[in-house]
Amino acid sequence: MYIDLNLLNSKDIIAISGEYNLDKDYYKNSDIIYLDPIKVDGYISLKEDSTGNFNYYVKAIIKGVMIINDAISLDECNYEYSIDYDDFIPENSKKDKNTLDIFEFLWENILLEVPLKFTKERDLSKFHGDGWKLVSEDELSNNNPFSELLKDYYKE
Repeated sequence: MYIDLNLLNSKDIIAISGEYNLDKDYYKNSDIIYLDPIKVDGYISLKEDSTGNFNYYVKAIIKGVMIINDAISLDECNYEYSIDYDDFIPENSKKDKNTLDIFEFLWENILLEVPLKFTKERDLSKFHGDGWKLVSEDELSNNNPFSELLKDYYKE
């Protein structure tokens, strides 16, 4: 996503708005199965940073839906994300004299939104087998088979 920086000479801000599609090659090595078009709304401006230099500043909301695997059932499920980006553009962003590519730091922030564990499953009773069953944290704390042994241990 290239932004024409010449527009900042005639305006105080450059509006960023639109939907962007990603090539599957970007997320093939991540936990993302599919990524719906990314919606970006915000602006770019020149702003003084903490060192007193003027740098490009971005304030944007990045929204979308990613399809990931459910951590329990391994079914594909939708995960909605919304990122409020409010920062200066990193030094390593691709920029030349007249244009700026803000895609890289947008992509980095989307990757940070991928959850480590995500589930929509509420009924864990259907996950069982020969001599085992999946229990929730609440069931585990209420059904501890070692509670009698631990009761004596904590007396001492």
